[in-house]
Amino acid sequence: MKKAETNLKDLGKKVLKDVEDERNPNIDIPIRSLSNIIYDQKTKSLTLGGKAAKRYFFNIAHAKKFMQTLMVAAFCKKLISENIHTSLRDLFYALKRTLPNSQENTFDEQKESDPTIVDLEVVLDVLREQLHLNADIRGRVVGDVKIRDRGDTVDWSRLGSGGWAIPSNVEDIDFKKVNASYILVIEKNAAFERLHEDKFWKKHNCILVTTQGQAARGTRRLIQRLSTEFNLPVYVFTDLDAYGLYIYSVIKYGSISLAHVSDRLGTPNAKFLGLTMDDVDKFNLKNFAIKAEEVDIKRAREMMKYEWFQKPEWQRLLKSLIDRKIKAELESLSGKGLKFVTEEYLPNKIKNKDFLD
Repeated sequence: MKKAETNLKDLGKKVLKDVEDERNPNIDIPIRSLSNIIYDQKTKSLTLGGKAAKRYFFNIAHAKKFMQTLMVAAFCKKLISENIHTSLRDLFYALKRTLPNSQENTFDEQKESDPTIVDLEVVLDVLREQLHLNADIRGRVVGDVKIRDRGDTVDWSRLGSGGWAIPSNVEDIDFKKVNASYILVIEKNAAFERLHEDKFWKKHNCILVTTQGQAARGTRRLIQRLSTEFNLPVYVFTDLDAYGLYIYSVIKYGSISLAHVSDRLGTPNAKFLGLTMDDVDKFNLKNFAIKAEEVDIKRAREMMKYEWFQKPEWQRLLKSLIDRKIKAELESLSGKGLKFVTEEYLPNKIKNKDFLD
């Protein structure tokens, strides 16, 4: 956490110097929009470009946002100094108040404070978790792994049917033992439970992670740490639809909204092991497919334009979603038998390296 605290102090000193030199106090905020997102072919990750905007104190349009930014910065500095953590919601309420002699509030809604936290994260080049800010817990994991988490030893292989709930902040987790050949990331909770019940992780010496939809930051960071620190391949198992493909994309490349931390949240070696249209035909899953909605087709068209989806195999898959107007859930594989996914589908795809990159 030393970097976060140092950078917070430097930000405060910079603003103070502006005041002492009688300059209009300002903060440079990198622009977080698609126009400033760069896909790095070498690192296979999304990064922020060099575009930035200045946020001034003496500017009617900026003054409130400038105040909010410094309020959040001061609050985070206090959290780090006192070595306590809190939630995004708690921060909102802790800083929400009416300004003296006015009807103006510091924050009216949490949708004002949350983007300010991301602004600060970008300015300081740290994760919000390093600022001692946590979000909701989402994601579970199981495998032959032992960790130390805030003084407790946790064995992921001995937590019953539920697995270990992945916290928002995994920065201080110490891996004591990691016995695995790869990581299998699963979009759906039901599919995770099916694999866990069949002890897939034990039979195939892997770590199972469920994202329960779009992967939360804590889950993405955990996957990245395990993959990087222990040189583990990552396979992502999702539905056959544009949103499933994007879940994979975010795990691998990072997301557009969080491109500034892709180097800490993205896992460039991740491979797509999810359902494909070829699987639908090969395993005769047409009767288990679902009609795609217009929003699914629109999303697929948008993704066809993304630079990181320009490989012929991705263009072919996305185009098939648009042309055939169908999608398929992981659960559709149960139509071939409840153990089909654990005993045939996944083992064979992994063995034959039948994945997309």
